Amino acid sequence: MIAMTLQEIAKVMSGDVHGSDNVTARLNSSAQFHFDSRQIKRGDVFIALIGEKADGHDFVDDAIRNGAVFSIVTKQVQGVHILVKDVLSSLGNLAHHVRTSMPSLKVIGITGSQGKTTTKDMLYSILKAEGETVAAQGSFNNDLGVPLTILRCSETTKFCIAEMGARHGGDILALTKIATPDVGAVLKVGNAHIGEFGSQEKIAATKGELIAGLNSGATAILGTYDRFTPAMQIPSGVKKITFGESHDCNVRAADVEFRGGYAHFDLVTPEAREAVELRVIGLHQIANALAAAAIAYALGVSTSHIASALATHESASKWRMEIHEGSEMLLINDAYNANPESMESALRTLVLLTQERGGRSWAFLGTMHELGVDSPKMHRGIGELATQLGVDHLVSIAAPDYLRDLPTSSTTTHYFDSVSATLPLLNELEAGDVILVKASRAEHLENLAIEIENSWSTLGANKDEGENT
Repeated sequence: MIAMTLQEIAKVMSGDVHGSDNVTARLNSSAQFHFDSRQIKRGDVFIALIGEKADGHDFVDDAIRNGAVFSIVTKQVQGVHILVKDVLSSLGNLAHHVRTSMPSLKVIGITGSQGKTTTKDMLYSILKAEGETVAAQGSFNNDLGVPLTILRCSETTKFCIAEMGARHGGDILALTKIATPDVGAVLKVGNAHIGEFGSQEKIAATKGELIAGLNSGATAILGTYDRFTPAMQIPSGVKKITFGESHDCNVRAADVEFRGGYAHFDLVTPEAREAVELRVIGLHQIANALAAAAIAYALGVSTSHIASALATHESASKWRMEIHEGSEMLLINDAYNANPESMESALRTLVLLTQERGGRSWAFLGTMHELGVDSPKMHRGIGELATQLGVDHLVSIAAPDYLRDLPTSSTTTHYFDSVSATLPLLNELEAGDVILVKASRAEHLENLAIEIENSWSTLGANKDEGENT
């Protein structure tokens, strides 16, 4: 945050200061904004949001005790506070003011149906070596998350990486107006949230709002992994850079190999060609790495520095293709999110890893949410893909459509109505097996991943006991 007086902040937010007569009181540039009173530290600002289950105004006193200098509220409370009509819109106005007050700050906006968080994490690994970098925390990608990301920037910040998600048309355009990105990247248009939008065409239109909202002098980064993204219209004065694996892409991957679950390739930019060995699992990570590389290249980072950073990057986000090993088995915990595209990528990775290890493949799959009326069809499609790829065991958890009308194959199928019901099946896992656990976040399949790791501990204890008798 840049240093501002309370009166200056209130003016930008179209609010009024209450509880303090000190018009010159200034907010320190190290102050952070939080909507969870438990995260407040001395000098921070508390944001009182009204949610479905709790009213942030009830926690203002806790925030003050933890050291909040003031609160942003929509009704009168104790302590120093700025009273506004709408907290989120006022926060967006403040973030836009902060952003435009730092003309040397380079802001990057990233959107797409999948890969936003991984690309953001990879880009952070690249840019942090080039200067002070602020990146969205977790998946903060909405009308709260984008302003909070920008408000973490100070006069010494060189780069700010913002994720931009959407539930409705117009959402990303609104975020783009707040952030005014120097670089806007659309990764891929897929089927995530198609239940909200109704069609891929509408999803593409919404993702394209980021590109349409770029100002002259900015750069548009477009993936080439679907038919919509490369065709997005580029505003006048905006430079275009494409990424992918075909020869006509500006930033591309060549000589791709897959060893030990990790992609190896040559990163090719208009400047140079450098070898990259990724340390995040799956062939689909190439697209995320190329997106991060294209953004960094647009910001003037050398190809050699990009390749070096990608080769040392490790996953920073929980439950996204996390690899765990035990009892000579391999677990892929990808329980954070799921859509048809990411599910396909995970299944292909599962099969490739199983081929390398020589065991059996197990896919424990839960429901993919927000797919709308085509949800049954899309779930059946993933089930059919699993059989086509030769997955040895397809385990459906409270998602019967995965197993509906499957063609005859060598795949053994299992259905359970809950995670707890699957637990006896864990006794059938053997050394050499590779296990994928994947579903939308609401299914909480991370609990199954924990049970699988616990079963390894039991196996290890039993083995040790047998050796000592």
